[in-house]
Order: sequence, then structure tokens, then C-alpha cells
Amino acid sequence: MPIPLILLEPEPSPAWAPFAGVRPVAELRAGVWRIRERWEAALDLDAALILGAHVAGFRELDEPPCREPEPVAGPAVVVRSDFVPLGTGPVEPVPRLLESGLRRLTAGELTVGWLVPAGARWSGPGDDGPAIPVDGMALRGAFQLLDALELLLAKDCARFVGSGDGVPAGSIVLGDPGAVVVRGALVEPGVVFDVRHGAVVLEEGCEVRSGTRLEGPLFAGAGSRLLGHHLRASVFGPRSSVRGEVSHAIFLGYANKSHDGFVGHSVIGHWVNLGAGTTTSNLKNTYGPVRLEVAGARIETGRMFLGSLIGDHAKTAIGTMLPTGSVIGAGANVFGGSPPKYVPPFAWGSDGRERMSEDGFLQIAERVMPRRDVAVTPERRASLRATYRRLVR
Repeated sequence: MPIPLILLEPEPSPAWAPFAGVRPVAELRAGVWRIRERWEAALDLDAALILGAHVAGFRELDEPPCREPEPVAGPAVVVRSDFVPLGTGPVEPVPRLLESGLRRLTAGELTVGWLVPAGARWSGPGDDGPAIPVDGMALRGAFQLLDALELLLAKDCARFVGSGDGVPAGSIVLGDPGAVVVRGALVEPGVVFDVRHGAVVLEEGCEVRSGTRLEGPLFAGAGSRLLGHHLRASVFGPRSSVRGEVSHAIFLGYANKSHDGFVGHSVIGHWVNLGAGTTTSNLKNTYGPVRLEVAGARIETGRMFLGSLIGDHAKTAIGTMLPTGSVIGAGANVFGGSPPKYVPPFAWGSDGRERMSEDGFLQIAERVMPRRDVAVTPERRASLRATYRRLVR
């Protein structure tokens, strides 16, 4: 019988904006892979469930079921979604560890997981019992996905070296041609691969237009379209369309930036559309650390470079200029002047005084998602409605 892996979500807080209450933290990308996928690889288990009151009922693509927190009967392993494992997990296989009783997975003094043997029952987080150390980093907010990107991206891309189809005809390569990893992508002549600082990985179905400069480490997921200009040190999740200058950014997937404009040190959610000329500021004029401001809460990030955190289904008008450390809530439609550092979820306009209606949000989502071949099923529609109702009270 397979041992289920269950991910426990953190409590929603301003630090996890604009993704708290929208999608599981487990489904956010730490480097190339989602946090859930990193736990699956570290423990050699398949995720069966995500527990979190703020994402109960969430369903979009291939995620495990999401439910309210509940007791877990063994055998099972419960792990924290806000912890990113960096190594291969415990020194012994999980089935062997489960034979010796309930144990904890720890990183320093922090408990990050629980091994629940057969016949036992896990009722919630605790710090009792024998500890097994695992290597990784704890995340205290969405902005730290950029810390994970800087730590993990080069190593992640290096794992793909040797699995590609060779250098595409007509390409220009700066560095070792072996670090150009094209896995079934269509690359037009005239694309520059700069792999002197890391590999460039293009997955199945990617399209790269002539005139694009790709500077590694860089990963483009299946079906992505890289349409021109300079893209460097970034992750583009599946079915993303990207053009312009992009640096040290995470596109979680299914987002659209098909025009010029700079996006740097930013996290871009699913189904986001950035209007032509949308530009992020990622460095203060003082060169000091960036502070986030979310619904009255101030969050010290300690980061010198931090652009924008943009929630799922958000849209920006042409020529939008986003200030350093801006947070754009899920479903917001940003237009009508320079936006503030924080735009609440489902705002209609930059000042956030008006909100989009629930039916208006659903209507837009039902137009957008099929453009990436994702049908709006009754289950997905219910998930979208639940997201709206959680965030608009």
C-alpha cells in the first residue's frame, strides 16, 4: 500500500500575499519545481492531500485534493508546505523509519514534518518525539521564493544537462554548448544562448522567436513562448508567454507578458496578464532593503532587490509602472494612474476603491483559461467562486 504524503499549509498572513487564500503554498515554485514536487522527490512519495482551511476545495490543474485540516491516520507522512527541502531527505527510506514509531523531521530546532506509523494518529503540529534532520530552508513569506530561486535555479538547471536534443541550427552559443538543453522545443535561427553562468533548459513544446537572448540559469516549462528581448536567471512555468526584459523572476505558469517592459525580481501568478509596457521597479533609489505593505501590515524582507508580487488572474493596463516591492492582489484589474504599493484582491482600478463583482471575475476567467486549453469545469468554477468569497468580505 503506498504511503501518502500530506502537505500542511501555513496559516494565511500578509507575508504570503498575494497568494494566501488563492492557491496552496505547496503549489508555488521554489526554483524550477513546486514545493510539493520537492517534498515528493526528497521522500520518494506521492502527495495525496493538501490540508489548509484557506485553500479547501481549490482545484485548477493537477494539484492533489485540498481539504480543511483533519487528523491523519498512519501510515502517512505530514510535511510543512512552507519548508523547501534541499537534499534527498532522511538518511533512511521512509518505510523503514515508519517501522520505528512516530518521529519528527527537523531542520535545526524547527519541526518540518511528522512520520505517522501504522496504528498511530497525527492530530496536529507538535514538537515531541525523536527527531530526524533534513536539509532545507524555511520560508516566511512569498517574497522568499526569490531567495529560493537564487539558491536553487543554477543547480536545478544543471540536472537537465545531457538530456537535450543538441544546439538548434542557427543559434549563437556563449559558453559550453552542452549547457544548452532543448527538449523538443522549436527555436528559430538567431537565438542567443548565454550559458556562461548556468544552463538554459527548454521543455517540450516551447517556442523561442529569433532575436531572443536567453541567459542561464533559465528554465522554460512545457508550451511556453519566449518572444524576444533579454530573458535571464528566471523560471517560466508551463504555457507562459514572455517578451521584453525579464531578470530573476518566477512565472508560476499560464501567464502572459507578450510585450516590452521590464520585470525583475518578481513572482507572477497563474493567469496574470501584463499589459504592454508594464514595468516593475526592483531597486530603491536608496539601495536600501525593501519593505512590503499589505493591507496595513509592514513586512521587512531584508532584500535589496524586490520587484512585484502579482496574484493569480491579476491584469495591468498598458504602460503600468509598478513601484518597488508592490503587491497586486489576485484578480485585480490595475488601470487609471500609478498604482500604490498594495492593490487589494479584485480591485477595479489602481486605487482599490472599487471591487470587481464575483460574476464579473468568473466571466473574465471563463474567457481566459480556455485560451491555454484549460476548460472551466464546474469543479474549477466552484474553486474560483470560493477564492473570490474568501478574499472579498
